[in-house]
Amino acid sequence: MLTVWGRNNSTNVKKVLWCLEELGIDYQRIDAGGQYGKLNDPLYRALNPNGLVPCLQDDDFILWESNTIVRYLAAQYGENTLYLPEAKQRAAAEKWMDWATSSVVEPFKAVFIGLVRTAPELQDKAKIAHGIEQLNTLMAIANEALSKQPYLSGDKFGLGDIPLGCLAYAWFNLPIERPQLPHLQHWYQHLTQRPAFQKVVDIGLS
Repeated sequence: MLTVWGRNNSTNVKKVLWCLEELGIDYQRIDAGGQYGKLNDPLYRALNPNGLVPCLQDDDFILWESNTIVRYLAAQYGENTLYLPEAKQRAAAEKWMDWATSSVVEPFKAVFIGLVRTAPELQDKAKIAHGIEQLNTLMAIANEALSKQPYLSGDKFGLGDIPLGCLAYAWFNLPIERPQLPHLQHWYQHLTQRPAFQKVVDIGLS
């Protein structure tokens, strides 16, 4: 059985769990990170020297970096489902995975940590406002892409939708002003109807 190390409210862990649920793969999850600790334990550092979550154990194969884990799971277990065998089609979908991580995560963290994980009296309002402004600009980019195709992955749901889908869950549920982005909203509504999303992503903000 596959083992995933990481707390269930971590956005990066959610990516992996969502992929596993979509693929129908049995797995166990071990709480790690946040209030659960373990990240500096010698056992965990032997698995992931970065001391971050998630980490995947597939028998004796150990893998970290959430996007890489999702790609591996799709390639190893998702033939004819999440894995796209055609290189250009696969790259077109996967670019949104890396875009979400390289462009969206930093302003997202400023907003999410600022509003959800910081006491009101300690919140940096200017930093949060700047993060919201950046997020609105970035989400508009995704909205434009989704005006031309139903999913970031193309004609159907795929790997390219998972990272931004996890971030979009918080974005749509945070108490912030959001611009009208109808294509992004339509895409997100379709994601929320997926049983795997409902099980591991739609679990409340914490």
